[in-house]
Amino acid sequence: MSAWRGARHRQDGPFVWAGIITATCLLLFILQKVLWLTVPLLLALLLYYFLFAPMQWLMHRGLERSQAATLVMVAFLLVLGAFLALVLPWAAGHLLDGQSLATRYVHGGMGLLERSLHSLEGSSAIFANAHLADKVAQRVDVLSGGVEHYVEPAVAAILSWAPTLLLAPFLAFFFLRDGGRFQRMLASAVPNAFFERSLCLLHEMDRTTRAYFQGLLRLTLLDTVTLALGLWWIGFPAPLWLGLICAVLAWLPFVGSLLGGLLVVLVAATDFPTNPDMAYAAVGLFLAARMLDDFVYMPMTIGRSLHMHPLLTVLMIFVGGAVAGVPGLMLVLPLLGVVMVVGQTLGRIVTDQRLMARYRHGRRLQTQQASADLLA
Repeated sequence: MSAWRGARHRQDGPFVWAGIITATCLLLFILQKVLWLTVPLLLALLLYYFLFAPMQWLMHRGLERSQAATLVMVAFLLVLGAFLALVLPWAAGHLLDGQSLATRYVHGGMGLLERSLHSLEGSSAIFANAHLADKVAQRVDVLSGGVEHYVEPAVAAILSWAPTLLLAPFLAFFFLRDGGRFQRMLASAVPNAFFERSLCLLHEMDRTTRAYFQGLLRLTLLDTVTLALGLWWIGFPAPLWLGLICAVLAWLPFVGSLLGGLLVVLVAATDFPTNPDMAYAAVGLFLAARMLDDFVYMPMTIGRSLHMHPLLTVLMIFVGGAVAGVPGLMLVLPLLGVVMVVGQTLGRIVTDQRLMARYRHGRRLQTQQASADLLA
C-alpha cells in the first residue's frame, strides 16, 4: 500500500488525463439521461458515508456487519420518521400559502431594487438622465406578473420526485450491508497479476468518494453554523433554517451560492422594507461566507482529500454544467475524483512493464496447462 501511495505522486501523461476528462463527460451525459436514478443514488451514497462511522463503531463492539447495518438504518429511519411527523403537519398547513408567500417575497425584492435604483439616480446625474429606474420598473412589472404561473409547476415538479427519493435509504442499507461483498466480487474477476493493484484501486475509489461526501457534510455544517450566527447577529428571523437552506443550496457550485444569497436578500427586502441596510448586510455576510468557503472551509474539508488542482476543479465545474446542466454541477467533482483514480491506476498498469510481463506469463501458463489437460 505504501508503494502504491508513493506511485500516486508520479506525473500522469496527457493521454491519461484526456481519457479521464472524456470518461467524466461521457458519464455525466449518461447520468443526466437516468436522472430519476442518479439523484436517489447520490443521496444514498451521502447517507451511506454518513452512517458508515456508527456502523463501524457497532462492528468494533462485536456485532456482525449485517446486524450493525440493520440497527443503524432502523435508528436512522426512526429519527427521520419523528422529524417528518413534526415537520409535515407544519408544511401541509403552509403549503397553500406557498404561492402567495413566494409572490410576496419576489415583490419585496423588486421593491428593494427599485428603491436602490432611485437612490442611485439621486446621487448620479448619468443614471438620472438615463431614467434607469423607470425602465427597470417596467421590465420588473412584466416579469413579476408571471411569478404565480411558475410557482405551482415548480412545487409539482418537486413533489413528483418524492417517490423516487424513497430509494435512497433502501440503496444505502444494501451499501452498508453488502459493500464488502461487492468489493470482493469485483476483485475476484481481476487476473492475479493485477490483484494487488485492484485492491488498491478499490480502496482509493472508496477513500475518494468517502472523502468527498463526508467533506461535503462537514462543509454543510460549517456553512450552516457560520450563516446562522451571522444572520442571527444581523437580526434575521429563523436564522438557523435560513442558514441550513443556503448551506444545502451551496452543494451546487456557484449557482447554489447565488440562489442562497438571493433568498436571504428577498427575505430582508420583504420583512424589513424600510431598512435596506439589512439587505446590504446580508450581501456582505454572504461575500464573507464565500471567502471563508474558498480559503478556509473547502481546503479543510473537500479539497484536502480530493487532491485536485484548483484550475482543473473550476474548469470541470463549467464543463459539468455545460454537459449535464444543474445535475452536472453537483456530480462533476465526485465523479471526476473516482474517474481520476481509475484512469490513473489503469494508466500505470498499462505502462508498468513488470505487471504486463507477469500478466502475459500467467496467460502462457494457463494456455500450457489447458493444452496439457486436453492431451492427458
